[in-house]
Amino acid sequence: MKRTNHIGSRQVGIVPALVLSFACAHALSFTKVDAETIVLEPARDATLFEDSTGATASGSGPGLFAGNNAGSNTRRALLLFDVAGEVPGGATVDSAELRLHVDSAPFPDSVSVSIHLATAIWGEGASRSNGGRGAPADTGDATWLHRHFPDELWSQAGGDFDPAGLDTLAVGPEGFVSWTGAALIQLVREWLDNPVSNYGLLLKGEEGAPSTVRRFDSREQEPGDLRPVLTVHFTPSATPTERTTWSALKALWRLESSARP
Repeated sequence: MKRTNHIGSRQVGIVPALVLSFACAHALSFTKVDAETIVLEPARDATLFEDSTGATASGSGPGLFAGNNAGSNTRRALLLFDVAGEVPGGATVDSAELRLHVDSAPFPDSVSVSIHLATAIWGEGASRSNGGRGAPADTGDATWLHRHFPDELWSQAGGDFDPAGLDTLAVGPEGFVSWTGAALIQLVREWLDNPVSNYGLLLKGEEGAPSTVRRFDSREQEPGDLRPVLTVHFTPSATPTERTTWSALKALWRLESSARP
């Protein structure tokens, strides 16, 4: 009994040291992570065809259109990418690039095409048009007047979007084109951190003259390598891991030895 009391009195100052030493021995470190790249196809896409009735669409067609046709009727394209569903949470978005393939144009001259932040949710129905005139709108389609045909309207005809473009390119009559820049990168970061704010992008061509329209391949296009893609370069968040240091273990052993009667 006396021996127990004696040992207990000696350990009063040692126990905290043992605890501290154990904590040091099992220290946390952060594993170095490498940057990664992911290529996303649209979760949905659609074309808005200027139409006073709002009854024209092409939610499932192979083409997306932006610009004016020969009759100066405007087309605008919508695309949405599920960033938060594919890029791991907590990752740092380092860069982002939107790439589309131009399939055809009425004239060979280049025209300006800009990407804009869409500001309202919209749908993709089963309507399908192979050309630039559109098809009868189906339930759930985005049209010139509707976010979801036939009941839910845009706040303004032609879609709800931020008029300030994220990036603008001179687009020729064919080939691949890519939009990027700090504004797009920041937008992708926001989509990752706050997925409910992701309403996608609106593609807007030159709308002040006839025959400026560009036909881009959509997510339904075959072969698949011509479809729109959003390429995101990101660095995953570092994961803390437990490590044991030899120096801490030796200190723990010495303290334990000194505590023995």
